[in-house]
Amino acid sequence: MRFERFVGIDPSTKTGLVILEDNKVHTAIEITSNEKRDPHRFIEIVKTVMNYLTENDVICIEGFSYSSRGAAVSVQYGIGWILRSELIRAGLNYHDVPPSSVKKFATGRGNVKKDEMVLPIYKRWGFEHNSDNVRDAFVLAQMARALCEQGELTKFQQEALKKIS
Repeated sequence: MRFERFVGIDPSTKTGLVILEDNKVHTAIEITSNEKRDPHRFIEIVKTVMNYLTENDVICIEGFSYSSRGAAVSVQYGIGWILRSELIRAGLNYHDVPPSSVKKFATGRGNVKKDEMVLPIYKRWGFEHNSDNVRDAFVLAQMARALCEQGELTKFQQEALKKIS
């Protein structure tokens, strides 16, 4: 089976979604919800994401940031687990990618700040977006593509791919 769509998802209250099709950016959006009640808001975001997916997509999702603190953590876990359960219910496979691997795949270092990823993403792939969630999703989509294709990868990109579950 030949995959032609590679999907990156950065789940959050502002969920980044990027779909690469035929090596071009097909979709690059940030998904939010006007719903104020949780978990209703989570469900709405996940439904929107699911509407974009097809059964042959190769999907990479940014994993949980286990070192994060604060109220936003429970929101990220809520959205993340609902998304994963809906993917499973739909019979879609996905790869969990640790946040440090996303950073390493893009920059060569696993501990850079979000704004330090802007230039490496642009230099490597010519992609720019004002949302760091969409930029992360773009890198995740590139990682999904790299998992399936024998392209030219740097040593640090190969190392980043080894951390994917």
